[in-house]
Amino acid sequence: MAHAPSHAARAAAPADTPGTATDPVCGMSVDTTRGAHTAVYRGERFHFCSERCRTRFEADPDRYVADESGAPPPAGPRDEAPADAIYTCPMHPEIEQVGPGSCPLCGMALEPKGRPAEDSGPNPELVDFRRRFAVGAVLTVPLVVIAMGPYIGLPVREWIGHRLALWIELVLATPVILWSGWPFLVRGAVSFRTLKLNMFSLIGMGVAAAYAFSVVAVVAPGLFPAGFRNADGTVGVYFEAGAVIVVLVLLGQILELAARERTGSAIRALMGLAAKTARIVRPDGREDDIPVDDVQTGDRLRVRPGEKIPVDGVVVEGRSAVDESMISGEPIPVEKETGDAVTGATLNGSGSLIMEATRVGAETTLSRIVEMVAAAQRSRAPIQKVADAVAGLFVPAVIAIAVLSFIAWSVWGPAPAYAYALVSAIAVLIIACPCALGLATPMSIMTATGRGAQAGVLVKDAEALEGFAKVDTLVVDKTGTLTEGKPRLVAVLPRDGHDEAEVLRLAASLERGSEHPLAEAIVSGAEARGIAPAAASDFEALTGRGVRGVVEGRRVALGNARLLAELGLEDAETQAMADDRRDRGETVMSVVLDGAVAGLVSVADPVKATTPDAIRALHRLGLSIIMATGDSERTARAVAGRLGIDDIRAGVLPEDKADLIRALQAEGRRVAMAGDGVNDAPALAQADVGIAMGTGADVAIESAGFTLVKGDLDGIVRARRLAKATMRNIRQNLFFAMVYNAAGVPVAAGVLYPVFGILISPIFAAAAMSLSSVSVIGNALRLRTVRIDDRRRSA
Repeated sequence: MAHAPSHAARAAAPADTPGTATDPVCGMSVDTTRGAHTAVYRGERFHFCSERCRTRFEADPDRYVADESGAPPPAGPRDEAPADAIYTCPMHPEIEQVGPGSCPLCGMALEPKGRPAEDSGPNPELVDFRRRFAVGAVLTVPLVVIAMGPYIGLPVREWIGHRLALWIELVLATPVILWSGWPFLVRGAVSFRTLKLNMFSLIGMGVAAAYAFSVVAVVAPGLFPAGFRNADGTVGVYFEAGAVIVVLVLLGQILELAARERTGSAIRALMGLAAKTARIVRPDGREDDIPVDDVQTGDRLRVRPGEKIPVDGVVVEGRSAVDESMISGEPIPVEKETGDAVTGATLNGSGSLIMEATRVGAETTLSRIVEMVAAAQRSRAPIQKVADAVAGLFVPAVIAIAVLSFIAWSVWGPAPAYAYALVSAIAVLIIACPCALGLATPMSIMTATGRGAQAGVLVKDAEALEGFAKVDTLVVDKTGTLTEGKPRLVAVLPRDGHDEAEVLRLAASLERGSEHPLAEAIVSGAEARGIAPAAASDFEALTGRGVRGVVEGRRVALGNARLLAELGLEDAETQAMADDRRDRGETVMSVVLDGAVAGLVSVADPVKATTPDAIRALHRLGLSIIMATGDSERTARAVAGRLGIDDIRAGVLPEDKADLIRALQAEGRRVAMAGDGVNDAPALAQADVGIAMGTGADVAIESAGFTLVKGDLDGIVRARRLAKATMRNIRQNLFFAMVYNAAGVPVAAGVLYPVFGILISPIFAAAAMSLSSVSVIGNALRLRTVRIDDRRRSA
């Protein structure tokens, strides 16, 4: 784990060197001429590498800078993991060990398992790779200019002399390959030691071969046959090939690490929902604010209006409506009274509650959701395994061919046989080096994500694109996903002897003082029809049933079927009218006037206008659609029937949605989940692909692989087409990355020499490598114009 920058480094941060400063949070060097992230504290300006570091600094600046007496700050920005923390490999989740280290399979740095620290700083491996990339890029540019200048009309070698140019290339390439590329050399060595060959096997082998060949060519050119020497006796070198490989692969790794860095943001967003303090009611009646971590089971806590409920518990005194949308995704607050359960992180309404804590710490519903999201995220395998699978077959073949080539030239080659053997073997290794293989996936992903953003489809990582191309089942939440998430008055049904205006005026009169979404829908509906509510007195809320009061001297009640049953006013006609509306997916309330039913008002959360067409398009794309919702089964079936949804799961809890995903996956299905509430976060993370509505909760968005900016299902259609086009493009790139190398390997080995006298030089091997890279980049850029918003086949 990275340690905090020293106090000395922090103190020097504002003016390390002209134009640069040190980020006081993470310790990175910042270009002050370009950095937009700054903050002023105690009259001093500080510069930051990112908005995240600036936000952390502004929240607690004294943590990162010395006080006025010169005392150092008390703590560093990155929380240390416990000494007994379990670490795992992001590429190989099956690898686990106590404490940090390197993966025995691929050499990557291990990461702590489970939920991240709330105050975790930048990934130290990402910071390190960015530094190596910067140094490598700066040194590689002049190296390439010297090496390739003659091919573009810049006779740099003639200007400084061939021999001196070779030594300059050696000096420039050595730190790029031996320092910037050191992690790849180590991982390549580890892959051979463990016999788990992967992309780093080829990278390490190819870079080492190019560098070793070139060093020998500079230091001892006499070892090479005359045919490989220039007129001045020098031998062609390939330092630039090795350096370019290192820089390009570093770029790909930085992109991958940056994507992994974001995987913990969903968990941190969830953890941020929790209340930080709780107001405890002491046995003697005193009340104190304490940290929520200090709450114990059985403590009595006061929850004031507008406050978050600190932990899970039971109401023991008071009454209020609690907004549970951050947990349930449903917009309608739930009324709570004595004996009702409440959930930590939900928002109390206008009433005051006293609750008894029943589950605290890791036992709360929110904590369990956090753990579920963390476990689901860790279970995913990165898309780079596609390249590793190719490399795993390619590497042994390349090594075998190089060895056979060396033996054949040593035995049957012309004099000097060993020199020809060495050149042939190295040419085989260089032409097989997967420069393009390292670009194949990142280039397609970068282009595809940009194209998706243009179409309102935000892609979180490459895994989402890969997974969604293979999905066969889509699970969707109803509220906010299929519907707008904003209840509206849709019908007023008067009974005999009453009219619509009278029934609606009575309902609005009772509800106009309430902030309940259903009440707001009724009042707004009355206003839209030009009906003015009257004053209501003796108002009383009936928890779980409705409301009642006196309007213009007459007793009026508004409520659901439970209220009618309590008043003994159930009748077949009213029941039939109500069921008819419920079968349309609506919520129905009865208006009771002076002990008789005057009529019904019906409120519904309308289906989004784009939903029906999108459902049909998704069916055409081969997806089976399942709706999972917390609504009653009757309402859920009504909505599903209208939209042609294949199956429903009604009355589900947060844990139920994730369990549903797991059950479908156990059947062999590849599942995508679309939702917008916090309750959807575990299911979004558990699914092969999570899809969040951009209008939904931040946590749902962070947990998903895709976010639809406009929050409509048309985005899922576009995402599906984009995913298929991207995976097709990646497969094409892998082909281009291999075809030149595969065709060149036998030529480099010398199969054409006996007949045509052709023996490929490492310079042509490097050219083939470059050509494959150009092919990959050009093909990936085609995704910028791929059609994803109509029915035509994409690229």
